[in-house]
Amino acid sequence: MSAAPDADTAVPPSRTAGDADPAPRVLSGSVLRTRGGRYSLRVQGRTVAVTAILLVLLVAVMGVSLTTGDFDLSVGEVLQALFGHGGGAADFVVNTLRMPRLVTALCVGAALAVSGAILQSLTANPLGSPDIIGFTNGSATGALVVIVVLHGSMTQIAIGALIGGLLTAGAIYLLVAGGGVQGFRLVVVGIGVSALLLAANSYLITRASWQEALEAQAWLIGSLGNRGWDHATAIGIAVAVLLPLALLFARRLSMVEMGDDTARALGVSVGASRTALLVISVALAAFATAVTGPIWFVALAAPQIARKLTRASGPALVPAAAMGAVLLAGSDLAVQRMFSPALLPVGTATGTIGGLYLIWLLVTESRKSRA
Repeated sequence: MSAAPDADTAVPPSRTAGDADPAPRVLSGSVLRTRGGRYSLRVQGRTVAVTAILLVLLVAVMGVSLTTGDFDLSVGEVLQALFGHGGGAADFVVNTLRMPRLVTALCVGAALAVSGAILQSLTANPLGSPDIIGFTNGSATGALVVIVVLHGSMTQIAIGALIGGLLTAGAIYLLVAGGGVQGFRLVVVGIGVSALLLAANSYLITRASWQEALEAQAWLIGSLGNRGWDHATAIGIAVAVLLPLALLFARRLSMVEMGDDTARALGVSVGASRTALLVISVALAAFATAVTGPIWFVALAAPQIARKLTRASGPALVPAAAMGAVLLAGSDLAVQRMFSPALLPVGTATGTIGGLYLIWLLVTESRKSRA
């Protein structure tokens, strides 16, 4: 659910740069306008219903995460602990162990999904996501430099990951700026940069000591284990600032999907809008990776699943955020309960499922191109 463009047509994100504009799609739903008509919001019934269902699933996942485990609790005990009236053991389990991990999972999942939704819309390509284009590998490079070269603390590793992601985005932007920050060019250049960074990451690990290599490998897998309130607070603040900015630009993003000429005719500064949206997307992915390490394929799959369910013609950022939170929190819950007492990182689960999804996506896109 996002602010709607003034025009009543839109095209799907599968349109690639240079393709002829397909037949317009008529948007359904109701339009809510402020008095005087200065601001408007298009509300689609299916999008609202899907988002509501995802929120219900999210509440269910949260309830199971907080009440089950090695130390089972009732819903009442969890609520008492959350409001500061729980016993010593319940308070420790809920507020020190489970709640920070859950909040981190929800915020990281939402951040990655919105980042992927923006990139897929900007590139008009289903492969447009931070882990495919290279932003995630850039964050990993920044973290490895801190671990192997600077021997930094966990806080410094997070800062290094953030800087690495932003520098990678800047490098990719400079490489594609001459041809326009859009479409197939951005994806191809990003994949090339990602391959170079992956090689650099492998080299850094080979130069590390045994202990540093173990620490680096543990971070590269991507995990929500041992995440405290400092991690949850950091990603929570990032999401609280960046997600409203993304929603603020959602109307422009929908217009850019229609094509540059159409967007300009509707009064959108295409270049500035693309740059601002790219910065928001990169910042969301970089903050998420800095907190947990690389969590693969959530940014790729969550926005596409949300868009298929809602059948929205626009980027559908709110359903994508909800889907990302459900996928990551649900995956973390699954690995905790199914593989206990083994400490399986959630990045392993998302990487396995995401790899299968990527194969399916590539096969599907190949069949479409042949048709």
